[in-house]
Amino acid sequence: MSQPLNIIFAGTPDFAAKHLAALINSHHNVIAVYCPPDKPAGRGKKLTACATKLLAIENNIPVEQPQHFKESKDQATLLNYHADIMVVVAYGLLLPKVILDAPRLGCINVHGSILPKWRGAAPIQRAVEAGDVETGVTIMQMDEGLDTGDMILKAICEISQQDTSASIYEKLAELGPQALTETLQLMAENKHHAEPQSNDLATHAAKLNKDEAEFDWQLSAKTLHQKLRAYIPWPVAQFTFNDDKQKQHRIRAWQASIVEDDFSETPGTIINVDKTGVTVATGDQALKLEILQLPGKKALPFSDILNGRAEWFQKGQSINGLGE
Repeated sequence: MSQPLNIIFAGTPDFAAKHLAALINSHHNVIAVYCPPDKPAGRGKKLTACATKLLAIENNIPVEQPQHFKESKDQATLLNYHADIMVVVAYGLLLPKVILDAPRLGCINVHGSILPKWRGAAPIQRAVEAGDVETGVTIMQMDEGLDTGDMILKAICEISQQDTSASIYEKLAELGPQALTETLQLMAENKHHAEPQSNDLATHAAKLNKDEAEFDWQLSAKTLHQKLRAYIPWPVAQFTFNDDKQKQHRIRAWQASIVEDDFSETPGTIINVDKTGVTVATGDQALKLEILQLPGKKALPFSDILNGRAEWFQKGQSINGLGE
């Protein structure tokens, strides 16, 4: 077995913590954990530590929480650890060149896509939204660009028609740590090969925003189904319903299926209602909404919603949305 590497780990959410746990359980040495400063959370706005900080404290690993790396004192602190390598997973802070060059083997990143496809903030969501049949993680050598560094190792997983961003997130949270430890072993033995990315093949995974979640019924059922799956767990696909008093209700859609048939109804029109779901015409084919969430309620199968709100979902009725 190769000599253990002295590793600085930088990351924030649970996804990152799973990678940190794999390093702690390996033969390598995690000598420091970097994460953002604690943030207010909950009703009381109490300062709350992120998942990686909690795991570091539990394992008696020093924690550093700089606001950024512009201050020379923060740069000096990191340099003084004399790390062999820095591992970055969903950290959230940009690293200047002085930090990228500080460790002996530089900085590597675990990115949730098959680079150069889906560089950027929301690679999992954009892959599902686009209807990609596979995704994965890429371990890359970091440079000053946005996910543009040379690729060291890739691990692939399938995206099924039932997968959501949440389920893919869980798959990559298992796949990523395995790929990371394999990469570190290769680097420790100087057996790794870094492949440059092709900018011509690159696509950008823009950050999600709430406005995207509004159903546009003029789109095809296939496109809407992909968006619905991509926006779980946030911001969750939704549409607006006007009741008989013209009061607006925001309804979230958590599960749906495509109804493959030709329909003449205007997009946004309810075609059919039964206990399995409410079927709505789209720009091409139809979408059956099977699990919905009414305002202030939890998500429920449509059969449960039908028991209490049958008057909201009548055949021939129009559901509001961007296509209206």
